[in-house]
Amino acid sequence: WQVKILRRMSRVLRIREDFSYAMVHDLKTPLSSIIMTLRPLHEGRLDDKPALRDRYFQIARDEADHLLALTNKILTISKLENHKMHMSPEPLPLQPLLDALAERLAPKCPKPLRITADLRVPTLLADPEYWPEVMLNLVDNAIKYTRPDADAVEIHVSTRPAGRHETELRIRDNGRGISRRHLRTIFNKYERASAESNAPAQGFGLGLNFVRQVVEAHGGHIRAESEEGRWTEFIILMKNEE
Repeated sequence: WQVKILRRMSRVLRIREDFSYAMVHDLKTPLSSIIMTLRPLHEGRLDDKPALRDRYFQIARDEADHLLALTNKILTISKLENHKMHMSPEPLPLQPLLDALAERLAPKCPKPLRITADLRVPTLLADPEYWPEVMLNLVDNAIKYTRPDADAVEIHVSTRPAGRHETELRIRDNGRGISRRHLRTIFNKYERASAESNAPAQGFGLGLNFVRQVVEAHGGHIRAESEEGRWTEFIILMKNEE
């Protein structure tokens, strides 16, 4: 037993070291982009090229927004883990949220983005500050791990009553899928949701942990089902009354 405990502790320490390195790398990337784009602007080298100047300003702004989002996600997870944050749920219409996500993410998607919905329950009792970020993480995850042979990123969102006091929300994509072994750990802080060991790393494994933390802070539950090479579906059960 002592050997098993030591091995597990060693693995946890190694994962945390890898996580810390990856986190610093991911925070450094947008910072480097901001510095690289602001330098020629500060030096006036783009004063006679207004279109390019505006493009550089937009890149700097996008990277600053990305950096802020990463920082906020880390802080939110820390507060949730230490039970220092409480949700303030209210009826949240889902279709406008999905429309906003499609509009926001489509320009950044390498393939056509198609989000369809079958909302038998049109609203979800959720915190309007944090729930959009949950949906963003799940949709963004589908984009990151889209299949190379897919013509488009297809995401289907559905809701239905689950008993008298709960609503079931399902989000299904047509991505690479997740192996059965990884399904057990994808919501851990240091894991990523790719089924392929040779898949390019995307982020440092906070997205799905953030999703789980927020769902559970609402008193809900989340799980995932998947078929490698075809699809992944996240199933969320949420209370429909306080």
